[in-house]
Amino acid sequence: MEGDFISYDDFEKVDMRVGRIIEVEDFLEAKKRAYRLKVDFGSLGVKNSSAQITDLYSPEDLRGELVIAVVNFPPKRIASFLSEILILGVTDDKGRVILLKPDMDAPLGSRVF
Repeated sequence: MEGDFISYDDFEKVDMRVGRIIEVEDFLEAKKRAYRLKVDFGSLGVKNSSAQITDLYSPEDLRGELVIAVVNFPPKRIASFLSEILILGVTDDKGRVILLKPDMDAPLGSRVF
């Protein structure tokens, strides 16, 4: 890891916020199995995301869940869908995505620092 350090100023450029998943649909056009999500960020509004999180989460599991997402990446077109945010997660030893989320209720749009 030596030499891979960033400055705190670099870290501050990444705008990570708390959002609540309000809609989940299967994303049938995606090359890899994924969901299309709508995430509410309070005063920042509702943003769209495509997420390959189908291995561990059903739509019922996800609705109403808090997540952490990067909200200041440029939008990315995936098939006919425009993904506006990147929902953060880690992979387990089988390559399945585990979502990063607050362990308590947090105000929508709260900045991660």
